[in-house]
This record gives sequence, C-alpha cells and structure tokens, in this order.
Amino acid sequence: MSGKQFCPCLALLACLLLPAPLQADDFQYQFEAISVPRATADEPVRAQLSIEAAAKYLEHGSVAWSGQRKCVSCHTNGTYMTIRPQLSRTLGPPDAANRVFFIEQLQKLQAEPLERLRQSTRPAQVIYIAAGLAEWDAAVGGSLSPETETALELMFRIQTDEGTWGTLDCWPPFESDAYHEATVAAMAAAAAPGWIAKVRGTPASATAVGLEKLRQYLRTQPPLHDYSRVLLLWAAARMPDLLPQAQRQELQQVLLRHQKSDGSWSIRSFAAPEAWGGGNRAAKLKAEPEFADPPGDGHMTGLAIVVLRENGTAASDAAIQKGLVWLKNNQRESGRWWTRSLNTDSWHFITYSGTAYPLLALQLCDELPVAGVSP
Repeated sequence: MSGKQFCPCLALLACLLLPAPLQADDFQYQFEAISVPRATADEPVRAQLSIEAAAKYLEHGSVAWSGQRKCVSCHTNGTYMTIRPQLSRTLGPPDAANRVFFIEQLQKLQAEPLERLRQSTRPAQVIYIAAGLAEWDAAVGGSLSPETETALELMFRIQTDEGTWGTLDCWPPFESDAYHEATVAAMAAAAAPGWIAKVRGTPASATAVGLEKLRQYLRTQPPLHDYSRVLLLWAAARMPDLLPQAQRQELQQVLLRHQKSDGSWSIRSFAAPEAWGGGNRAAKLKAEPEFADPPGDGHMTGLAIVVLRENGTAASDAAIQKGLVWLKNNQRESGRWWTRSLNTDSWHFITYSGTAYPLLALQLCDELPVAGVSP
C-alpha cells in the first residue's frame, strides 16, 4: 500500500510500533467505508492477474466519486458508465445505483438554462451522461430508454454551430479539447439502441440536423494529434459509415506505429506537450524524468487494443498479442494499471480509465472468463 505507514520520528519508540494517521491525500478515492490508496509509480506489480481486484477498484472508485463529489466526471464515473456495462459478460451487470445517479444528474442539468450548460465542464457532463446511459441500454437494458433519449436530445441542444461542444481545454486527455468531446458524443449516439435510425426518420428535426453536423465535423476537422486520431478511429468503429475503410486503415497504422518494443503503448507519445488542450501542461510533461522515452501505460495500451479489436483486427494479431502480454504482466497490487497523470502528480485519476480499458481489451480478446461460467 502507498502512503505513510509509520511515524518517522525514531526518538519515540511508540511511534515505531503504531501506524501514523492516514491523511486525505493518502487516498485516491475515499467515501464512507471505501478507502482506495493513492496511485503511485512504485506500487508493486501483481504476481498474477486479478480480474476481481480490477473490478473492485472500478466499483469503489465510481461509488466514492459519485458519493463524495456529487457530479459526473469523465475520468471516473463517466468512464465507469461508458465501459462497465460492456463488461457485463465478464463481471455481470453493474449495480443499477450507478444508472440512477446518472439520471438524477441529468434531471439537475435539465433544470439549468441552456446557455449555462454550454459553459465550463457542463458540456462534458451532459455528453458523458448520454454516453453512459446509451451504453447501459445497449449492454444491460437491451432497448432504448426514455432517459437516454432525453440525454441525447439535451446533448444536441447545446451543440455549437461548428458541430462539436464547448470545452475548457485544460485537463488532458478527457477535457482537453472539443475534438475529444465530439468523438464521445458520436459514440453515445451510435451506442443507443435504434436511436440513429429513429432520428433519421425525421431528417428535418433539430436532433437529426445536429447529428449530421457532428458527422461533418469529424469528417472534415483535422485531428489535433495522434491521440485525436485514435479517438476518431474508435468513433468510426462504432459508427461504420463515418469514415471510408481506407482512412480507417491509415488511422490503424498510425496507432500501430506507436507500439513500444515491450508491447505497450504510452499516451505521452501521442501528442507533443504543447498540443494537449491549451498547452498548459507542457512544462510539467517536459520536466518528467522519462520525457525522452516514456514507459507504456494501462490507459493507452488498453485503449489501443480496444480500438484495434473494434476495427476488426484479430485477437491473434502479433501486435495485440504483445500488448496482452504486457497487460497481464503489469497490473499493480491494488488492481490498477499504472498511468501517470498528464495534469498533476497528485491524484493520477487516469489510472481509472487505465484499468477500465485493459479489462475491456482483455474481454474483447476472449482472455476473461464469462460471468457465471466455470473455467
């Protein structure tokens, strides 16, 4: 476990025997009975892959964030709702309380003026609520729900004239730029069962017009960097008529070129420090000891395999197999896969998606047991 374990004062024998009180910053997530230790680069690697430990981390992180912060964040409960429903085949269905929380947050946002919803982090919250509810419908509910329709309609009501959404451009990778927001919105629309076909049945409606604006934005707006290209490729897998096959193949080659010799991928190789958001993290990134040769991480390795698999690359492909070996050999004791934050060296919330993506990657390669079925 990371954090302070014993009092450093050698003069007091009692302090050598009793653990020092843990402080708030010793935890990455803390709420009621949940205490998740802070994420650190030196956390020991597990001797054996544990799906149970990873799943527990995802559950505790989402519950703690929702309970303590009372909002939807892209990096934690937003990621939970967009990824965890898809893991139902392995982990069983997620707790319905997560969906209830998203619906409650949707209702709160509905009560706000539209202009306010276009500001600060609210566009990202609306998008992730829509995406989470859509993924729940697709993987758990099995049909389009009224709540998801409401969330998607609200999402398109606050769309910009350019076809994307407002963003603070400050917290890479999730709230780093409007391009990211557009790709998540596209996947939300594509995930909702039957929603696109229903909307296209009324081509003159505001929602149908908004959907076409989004598609045009992603088709014509140049990606900001290679991480944006990966997100575009992911969105194209979910929305097959978004890009021609030749362009998708080109994007796959971009992704494959970033794979490291040990089979991993590093998020830091996908954009120059100045290219993340408004460039306000450049100094921090350049000062990192491993800046010249950043190590692989759970976020990017898991995401790379997910995107390749969803675009039709076989699980037996050599690049994917090397990535899977890395994932199996690099899970930490807490169940997480380490990923250093692009923002600060305090919370490393990106280890959350850095755990969700690897689990989905393993499932998509049939490396995880089916829930309720003995191996």
